Amino acid sequence: MSDSSLSFNQRIQPFVLLAKSVKGVATGQLIMDCLAAPGVYVFEELYQSPNVIKAASLPEVAPYHSLLRLFLYGTYRDYVDNKANLPELSPAQLIKLKHLSIVSLSEKNKTLPYELLKLYLDIPTVRALEDLIIDAFYQNILQGKLDQRQQQLQVERAMGRDQEESQIEETMAILEAWSTRTGNLLTEIDRTVQKVQDEMVKDQHEREQYDKQIAAVQRLVRNQKNLTIDDKDKEKTGAVGNGRRDTGSEYDDYNYGGQDFSDRVGGRAKKRSEEHQYYF
Repeated sequence: MSDSSLSFNQRIQPFVLLAKSVKGVATGQLIMDCLAAPGVYVFEELYQSPNVIKAASLPEVAPYHSLLRLFLYGTYRDYVDNKANLPELSPAQLIKLKHLSIVSLSEKNKTLPYELLKLYLDIPTVRALEDLIIDAFYQNILQGKLDQRQQQLQVERAMGRDQEESQIEETMAILEAWSTRTGNLLTEIDRTVQKVQDEMVKDQHEREQYDKQIAAVQRLVRNQKNLTIDDKDKEKTGAVGNGRRDTGSEYDDYNYGGQDFSDRVGGRAKKRSEEHQYYF
């Protein structure tokens, strides 16, 4: 329970104690005094008081009991619609009921235009409306901001009001619907997370396969490069396919010890001998 709610409950206690001794027609006056008392904005304990409930059956007290119920659950518009069957309100009671009406409006919308409030509360001027709202701030009924440029009230926090059984059922239905939507949303989130995880596993597997293929291609390229280098090394050392060595000499094509090689060497020696004889 908040500090403000505790303060409101404390302020009504004198009237709850009086209700234990006040009976009959006098209960009507007790209700009117409570509704006019400064700072009293919660009325459940008085409304549920045994003597008040008993007195509500009296024709003289019934209108006052209905008014107490209106302050407990209703708004200023409810009072206007049923004014003929209810006691006349004092200025202090009217201001209190309008404060409570702003609280009820803020439960549905935290931003309340000035024009809406003026029409709903029968307030003729912006100045009078702002004075009413500022007084609600001082009473700790509301916390918020007056946006004079946008002509609206921005409610940050409001006191909690009592609710009728039908209102509680409506609230429970809203909470159940919210719970269902939340459950569906969480299920969808779980499904999305699982899908993302499956995609990550799949991507990881594909990445591993890709890396393996890249490694295989790299090994193939290295092997081919090594074979090419070996072939070039063999060419540089003179190794050929038939076992002969390429030395760049004109005798490379002859087999040492063969007839062709002997004839050719012998012919060259004879030619050099003849040349020598010519010069001498």
